[in-house]
Amino acid sequence: MHEWALAEAVIKTALEVMKKEGGKKVVEINIVIGKLQTIDMDAFNFALGELIEGTPAESAKINFEYENPVFKCINCGYEWSIESLDKLLGEDEIEAIHFVPELSHIFIKCPNCNSPDFDVIKGRGVYIKSIKIQE
Repeated sequence: MHEWALAEAVIKTALEVMKKEGGKKVVEINIVIGKLQTIDMDAFNFALGELIEGTPAESAKINFEYENPVFKCINCGYEWSIESLDKLLGEDEIEAIHFVPELSHIFIKCPNCNSPDFDVIKGRGVYIKSIKIQE
């Protein structure tokens, strides 16, 4: 379950930042989740709750922000975004991308020139936007 590994990375990073900054407690963690990443939020929240227990981050507020995918066509240079994969792709395609994000190139094409050659500029992955620490 990659949600557990993502949660471990978030908590480990927050605690490392706290220690590096000389803090005593993690107060808030702001996490950005790319919509192209499609993770199971129930599993992710459960893992965060389990892993944070008994740490200096135990009472931290965890906030989520979702980032729409933005693509840039390698062929024509056109940039576009997708608000929701559900409007563009079926459930099977979304699940395939969930496990192998590189498959997005099979299912998504440039709306300007129909090329499958594009870069994902935003909206992929999970990262910590900010961490608030109590000194």
